[in-house]
Amino acid sequence: MNSYFQKVPLRYRQIIFLVLLVICIIFPMESAPSWAFYINAPVALLLGIVVALTMGNPYIKKNKKATTLLLQVSVVCLGFHLDLQHAMQAGKQGFFFTVSTIILTLVVGYFLGRLLKIDKKISFLISNGTAICGGSAIAAVAPIVHADDHEISVSLGTIFILNSLALVIFPAIGHYFAMSAEQFGTWCAIAIHDTSSVVGAATNYKDALNHEALPIATTVKLERALWIIPISLITAWYYKSSGKVKIPYFILYFVIAILVSNYVPMAWKIAGKTPYEYVYLFGRKGLIVTLFLIGSGLSVSTIKQVGFRPILQGVLLWIMISSVSLLVIRLVIA
Repeated sequence: MNSYFQKVPLRYRQIIFLVLLVICIIFPMESAPSWAFYINAPVALLLGIVVALTMGNPYIKKNKKATTLLLQVSVVCLGFHLDLQHAMQAGKQGFFFTVSTIILTLVVGYFLGRLLKIDKKISFLISNGTAICGGSAIAAVAPIVHADDHEISVSLGTIFILNSLALVIFPAIGHYFAMSAEQFGTWCAIAIHDTSSVVGAATNYKDALNHEALPIATTVKLERALWIIPISLITAWYYKSSGKVKIPYFILYFVIAILVSNYVPMAWKIAGKTPYEYVYLFGRKGLIVTLFLIGSGLSVSTIKQVGFRPILQGVLLWIMISSVSLLVIRLVIA
């Protein structure tokens, strides 16, 4: 933390933090005629990082729990905007990519870890985070392999850095290759680690036909996240561990939201939008706030701990999975 801001009383830092949080809530998520500025996913994350590197998050002890809860609630809200048939089709197409890329990433990650002589647990955590869903996967398998705080911090730091880059890089690449919404959404879900960053990258992406990538990205990513369960069970068997396997129950609520919005229609509108559309907008705004909180929870000490070799493993795995999946998706999905 900057020494100047260390001298600022906690109460004032709390006020500044809350003002920035309100700005993330009030400002639009994309360009609007009556607003000079807007705050999209990359801007929210960057704003949070600036807070972390200058004055620090004055609510850091509550940040992790708030981030996790808000992310899960927001993702469930997105389910109210999905067409069931579209979601099922995305799930079917995403299943092949999910299984093949998870296996490929774990295998390549194992050999990269050995080649770079990285601690086995750190290498395994980075590989799992890249293969499935970033920090959630790391949090799920860390207690099973009895990883210590340092090993967990290095792994999470590596994933966080790459997630931050993905928010900016992926939309630019998607538009450069003129990817359809379905192609881009699937690619984000496969190649970006955390669910929050997948949704952040896909939030404002629309193809030439004005189709949104967000529904596809969310569906395929949550399908991918379910693989935390079998991977955790296999890990527990391999390590002969009795560590508890964490099950992402919020995905069930996401599915229920899709079913409710498709089979319990609401024709009445408020200011031109149905209640489901307002819930969906709440979910999108919630994810903007989530990314601000994630950025503000950044620990400078964690980044310093990461080191060159874990970052190199993470980058090489990321380039591999991004390139291979991009090539296959462009060939297979129209």
